[in-house]
Amino acid sequence: MKKTTLLVLLLSILYADFALAQQDPQYTQYMYNMNVVNPAYAGIKESLSITALYRNQWSGIADNPVTFTFSAHSPFGDKVGLGLSVIKDELGPVSETNVYADFSYTLQLGKTLNLALGVKAGASFHEVGLRDLDLQDPSDPFFGEDISNVYPNIGAGAFLYSDNFYLGLSVPNFLKSVHLDEDISGEAIKFGNETNHFFATAGYVFQVSDNVKLKPSVMVKSAFDSPISYDGNLNALFYEKFEIGASYRLDDSFSGLVGFQVTESIRIGYAYDHIISDIEAVAGASHEVILTWDVYFKKRTLRSPRYF
Repeated sequence: MKKTTLLVLLLSILYADFALAQQDPQYTQYMYNMNVVNPAYAGIKESLSITALYRNQWSGIADNPVTFTFSAHSPFGDKVGLGLSVIKDELGPVSETNVYADFSYTLQLGKTLNLALGVKAGASFHEVGLRDLDLQDPSDPFFGEDISNVYPNIGAGAFLYSDNFYLGLSVPNFLKSVHLDEDISGEAIKFGNETNHFFATAGYVFQVSDNVKLKPSVMVKSAFDSPISYDGNLNALFYEKFEIGASYRLDDSFSGLVGFQVTESIRIGYAYDHIISDIEAVAGASHEVILTWDVYFKKRTLRSPRYF
């Protein structure tokens, strides 16, 4: 049996939650990275908001999942928001990069209540590096060249929010695609595919005192034909500068979060996931770092400060 076959089998078993129940990357600090999965979030802040995130999942496994995200979004006028999101996901020899443009339109439902509706459109660039793999049979024609494909996709979302709460629902990838479909000895074998997912998020900001805010939030996510994943989170913000929190992902992990408002415009955060699923026997913890930069082109006179 080829070493690559063993690698694929091992990664398939260890990465079952990611590949079957949740193909799209998962984030512990989702509350600060929302326009990656929900285009309606684009333009919700009164600034150009730029976010970069790095996630190293199950760090003890060779060729473990690694995710990079970059997003930027800004309001244009009072109702329109525009954004860009890029997600690069790597697992062993497989690399997928998703590039999307986001558009949102906001309806004012009350004095502080707003409903944003958004769409995203772009493409997924899927690559499998086969030629550099260590094979027992180097002459196998299946591994003679790398695989590279591009798949278009579209998504949509809604985001209901006020000054102290939010509720979001999105499907960032409506279109399904087959990444690798080969016919071996007359039998069609599908090696990978992209399916659509939904994300539901909600959060509230409690003003405990002049200098303390509590920020509970939840995320529910799944492929439509797979088990549902639940994330629960509670963060505490002190003096608008320092944040600490804890999260639980059902049957998967406990997490600790910490964040610092380094300057008025720059925030950095870190999350540590302690694995509690069966993968704990072979996998290490997961680590996630996020950096947010808000660029204000005018004198900062916020009508509604965002704490999410």
